[in-house]
This record gives sequence, structure tokens and C-alpha cells, in this order.
Amino acid sequence: MNIILFEPEIPANTGNIGRTCVATGTSLHLIEPLGFRITEKAVKRAGMDYWDQLDLHIYDNFEDFLQKNPNAKIYMGTTKAKKTYTEVSYEPDCFLMFGKESAGIPEEILVDYEETSIRIPMNSNIRSLNLSNSVAIVLYEALRQNQFLNMELEGDLHRLHWKGDK
Repeated sequence: MNIILFEPEIPANTGNIGRTCVATGTSLHLIEPLGFRITEKAVKRAGMDYWDQLDLHIYDNFEDFLQKNPNAKIYMGTTKAKKTYTEVSYEPDCFLMFGKESAGIPEEILVDYEETSIRIPMNSNIRSLNLSNSVAIVLYEALRQNQFLNMELEGDLHRLHWKGDK
């Protein structure tokens, strides 16, 4: 899986998303300009000590991204979409794109992606969800549809044993 952030503005959101990407084996693609320096403490603090494990790609603009990923199947997360994120089937190598916190993905880009634009249902009295929450919601649905490929599906207690384990 791949996450694309179009011109992200808040370092903590990008750090949180980076940590989620490491936890899920997902690549993170950032499209400039960024509203912060990638070396900022806030990014690394939110990403914790996982930032060095992140598969990170940075592009000058959306056209640069498209040139370097010519066959990318991109799902656009936007409040303007006609379909919800649960109404599509995600390919294991697809790209999930989200826009900057203040404005989302520009409509000039969205108009070419009507069929792959997706939305998270929410009440009408709110503009949008937090970016890192939105990424996590859609990414985990895409991972679920792909049977959480290459991810651990069970955990163990550290000090004790589950009562069912004898």
C-alpha cells in the first residue's frame, strides 16, 4: 500500500501518518511544498523512533509524482466524493491520496479522479476529520480487504497467558 499526502501542513499529522505507515508496511509519498521541514522535531516526535524505518518518497509537485509513478491507481480521499471508502475494492499496491489540512486536494486534480474519489461519512456540521485519523481509517479498510497481507494478526501477553492457552 501507499499513502500520498498532498502538500501537508502540520508536522505532527505527517509524523503520526509516518508511524502508521511503518506499522503497516506502507510507503509514504509527500508532495511539496510541505508546511514544515521534514527534519523538524514535531515530525520525528510524532513518528517516534520509527521514522528511520519509513519508506519515504518526496516529489516536487503532483506532476512529478505522476511521472515517477505512471501506472499508479490512486484513490482520492475527499469530502467531495460521491462514494464512501467502503464502496471500492483496493488493490494491494494502490495509492491512497489525501490533501492538505486547510484545503484538501485541489478540485483541478479531483475532476480527473471521479471514479476513485472516496469519502468518509460524517455529520454535515463538520468540515472534515483530522488528516492522520482519515488516513488510518481508509488505510485499515484497504488492508482489511487485502487480508492484512504480511501483518501480524495475533498477539501474546508479555507476563501472563490467555486463559484459553493451556
